[in-house]
Amino acid sequence: MSLRRPEWPEVGDLVIATVERITDYGVYVRLDEYDKEGLLHVSEVASRWVRNIRDYVREGQKVVLKVLRVKADKGQVDLSRRRVTKRDKKEKIQSWKKDRKAESLLRTAAEKLNISFEDAYEQGGALIENAFGALYEGLEKTAKDGVEVLLELGINQELADALTEIAQDKIQVSLVNVKGILELQNPSPKGVLVIKDALRQAQEVGEAEGAEVAIYLVSPPNYRIVVAAEDYKSAESILEKSTDSAIDYISKNGGKGSFSRET
Repeated sequence: MSLRRPEWPEVGDLVIATVERITDYGVYVRLDEYDKEGLLHVSEVASRWVRNIRDYVREGQKVVLKVLRVKADKGQVDLSRRRVTKRDKKEKIQSWKKDRKAESLLRTAAEKLNISFEDAYEQGGALIENAFGALYEGLEKTAKDGVEVLLELGINQELADALTEIAQDKIQVSLVNVKGILELQNPSPKGVLVIKDALRQAQEVGEAEGAEVAIYLVSPPNYRIVVAAEDYKSAESILEKSTDSAIDYISKNGGKGSFSRET
C-alpha cells in the first residue's frame, strides 16, 4: 500500500518515473507513484531537436516529468520532460524523497507494534495527511514538538508514542535563521536592569511563537538577536515581534531602542 493518492495523476502534475523502454519515437516509463505506464514522446524530450533520445535518457533512470494528457479509459498518460524547469525538478525530487521516507517511518512503526502497514496508515497516517497535507510534514512537526501533535489528531497513545520516537530519531528538523542588531539604551540608574528585562521580553515573545531565540552582546549598546524557525516567513515575523517588544518595553521605561536587520 502506498500513501493515499488518486489512481491517476492529473494534467499539469509533476511525476517521478522510471525509464523502461526507449524507441525511435519516444520513451515508455513507469510512473513510480501510480504504478502506471506513460509515454514521453520524442517531441517532449528536449526543447531543441533530438537526434538521439539516448543522449537524454537511459533505461532505469529516474526522471521528473509533467503530465500533458490522461486517458484513463485507454490506460494512457502522455508526458513531457522539456516542460519541467530546474526548480520544478528540484522541488519534486525533494517532495518524493520526503514521501518515501515518511512511508518508511510509518512501516517501521507498524512493525514495532506488530500491526499491518494498512492499519497503521488508517489509524495514524491518514489523520496526519488530512491535518498537514502530507505525512512527512506531520512527522517533522512531531519530531520538533512531541507526541501531543499526534494525540491531538485522535491517534491512539501506543501508535503516537511509536511514531514520535521514530520521527525524533530519524528526522533532523531543519530551521532557518534570521538575525539583526538591537540597540538598547537607558541612562537611568537601573538602566542595565531595564535593558536585561527588554532582552528577556524579546526572547520570551519569540519562544512563545515557537521559535528558538538567542541574544548575544556585541558591544554596549548593541545586541545581536538570532531567531531560528521552520521557514523564512515565520522567522521574519517572529523576529519583528521580538524586537518590537524589546523596543516598546525600553521606551516605556525611560530608554530608547532601534533595530537593524542583518543579512
